[in-house]
Amino acid sequence: MNGFEAPTIEYGQLAPLLLVFGAACIGVLVEAFAPRYLRKSIQVPLSLLSLIGAFALVIVQVARGGVPTTASAMGAVAVDGPSLFIWGVILVLSLGAVLMVNDDGHFVASAAAVPGSADEEEAETSGGAHTEVYPLVLFAVGGMLLFAASHDLLVMFVALEVMSLPLYLLCGLARRRRLLSQEASLKYFLLGAFSSAFFLYGMAMIYGYAGTVSLPGISQAMSTGSLMDPLLLLGFSLLGVGLLFKIGAAPFHAWKPDVYQGAPTPITALMASGTLVAAMGAVLRVFWVALGNLDWDWRPVMWVVAALTMIVGAILAITQTDIKRMLAYSSIAHAGFLLIGVMATFEAAEKNAASLSAILFYLLVYGFTTVGAFAVVTMVRDPGGEAGHLSRWAGLGKRSPLLAGVFAFFLLAFAGIPLTSGFFGKYAVFAAAVSSGTQTGDSMGAWMTGLVVVGVIASAIAAFFYVRVIVLMFFSEPAADGPTVVAPSMGTAVVIGVALLVTVGVGLFPQPALDIANQAASGLFIR
Repeated sequence: MNGFEAPTIEYGQLAPLLLVFGAACIGVLVEAFAPRYLRKSIQVPLSLLSLIGAFALVIVQVARGGVPTTASAMGAVAVDGPSLFIWGVILVLSLGAVLMVNDDGHFVASAAAVPGSADEEEAETSGGAHTEVYPLVLFAVGGMLLFAASHDLLVMFVALEVMSLPLYLLCGLARRRRLLSQEASLKYFLLGAFSSAFFLYGMAMIYGYAGTVSLPGISQAMSTGSLMDPLLLLGFSLLGVGLLFKIGAAPFHAWKPDVYQGAPTPITALMASGTLVAAMGAVLRVFWVALGNLDWDWRPVMWVVAALTMIVGAILAITQTDIKRMLAYSSIAHAGFLLIGVMATFEAAEKNAASLSAILFYLLVYGFTTVGAFAVVTMVRDPGGEAGHLSRWAGLGKRSPLLAGVFAFFLLAFAGIPLTSGFFGKYAVFAAAVSSGTQTGDSMGAWMTGLVVVGVIASAIAAFFYVRVIVLMFFSEPAADGPTVVAPSMGTAVVIGVALLVTVGVGLFPQPALDIANQAASGLFIR
């Protein structure tokens, strides 16, 4: 076969990614061949060690100065500074999610059994368990890592499916409120399939315009071709729908509250933190690397989307009576804050490193706070499962002041109150946006300042429903049949402790984390 050239794969650079995928494949083999009573004792250490090992490989690569300056795997994967930073964040957050998954009581004994049937009762009585949850989580995490580092639209689409398909299954495995969980899984699957179709169709349109699916290749084609080509504009619009769906931006946010409420809480924590971090990494790749020359075409649209996302998330959260749905709308509002950072570019040819650094820092602090908040939610129980209705949280501060205090601190961090990590996260994004608008020196600068004003107003609205929960916990009388606070397992205690430490530590001493984010942002390459 003359002319065939074997692909060049930089295995050392891709080692964290390959380790996670390798462990997931081994986990599938364990499910196929290991005796049922041994599976959990194998899956748990396999999952934890693979995530810890992958994180160690990321640290080693950075410490040895091994951050590459060109894309890996024949230009398909960008293992640059932002990718390594996002990989590290995703791996740590996923480690926390796996520790929560390890707790008993979250997942159904037999997913194939009809909810409320004799088969389901028999499976629970016999102590059945779905240990395939662990390889599914690892596949989802591997997809997140690849999605954030994709330097090619085709690879990005494959990563999107590898990340999403396991989550569709995991959302339907809640032990309690089975019908709600199955409904969440079906909604996520159907809407996710539609968004994937939009992404794929948009990719085809862009390929028709540029003749390539490589992100730098698309940018190069735009520098020499027409920026008003219908194929480019339509392809960009469809591609944007698929990406904005994954971060839960309005008006593509409708799936989030239902899915977050119905999914097992450890999976909700994984989606609310890891999936958002990975999706923002992909958004940055597409909008900054491939479509940078379309600044004046996509920025007005993105302005509207960012403003609408913040307002919808903040206002609709006020009307929620379920704690997980409230946190879902909170996540939507935070996606809008992150889009302000995406908007903070000042010229098509020169990207604002300060805004990229602010986004990375925001993803770090928000991810830890989110995982910690959902870990607290798992500990407040009613006889039928977790105490979801807000009325059941009344007087929690008198029943368990320590747990209520920790949850209140996480809520204050979400609100962006000073001396919490959330305050510096929002400040970094808002400051980068204002600075970008000032440097632009055109009418878009005023629009950027206006967007920051919308963000401040949305933050003030959001603070209301966060404080409302705090008042409910500490200034209301507990019900006689109020929920019980279960003792945390070792894994859940570690997750809450680390999340609290990061939220407090970064709130008091943000500079080390900001320095790491700045260093990572400076390593972005677009070729």
